[in-house]
Amino acid sequence: MKKPIRMLYDCSKCPAWCCTYPNIFVTQRDIERIAKHLNMSVEEAKGKFTRMSEDYNKPIMRHKKDKYFDTACRFLDQKTRRCTIYEARPHGCRTYPGGRCGYWEFLKIERDRQEEPDATVTTDHRA
Repeated sequence: MKKPIRMLYDCSKCPAWCCTYPNIFVTQRDIERIAKHLNMSVEEAKGKFTRMSEDYNKPIMRHKKDKYFDTACRFLDQKTRRCTIYEARPHGCRTYPGGRCGYWEFLKIERDRQEEPDATVTTDHRA
């Protein structure tokens, strides 16, 4: 049996692409972890930070306006483009990409198109 190939991604220059996915699913355990991290009740965290997905009828992270994309997870820091609850982030975020990363795929296409194998496409005009 072949071992699955593990892709390694460098997220350090990513504009937090995955944090802008409309459905960032959360489990009850995720909500409990976030609540504990923020020192609040589970019910308070659930009401404040999650909502039900219209497409899947499962709990997802609430979003807020984002300066680069339409919306992003409400825990994304707009300046650093990093998670403000990284230690308590949902399971889906912990295991992402799990196979394919949307930003990595986009970056590969842009590098091929520009014929620049080291090009980095970011939202930061200074990069």
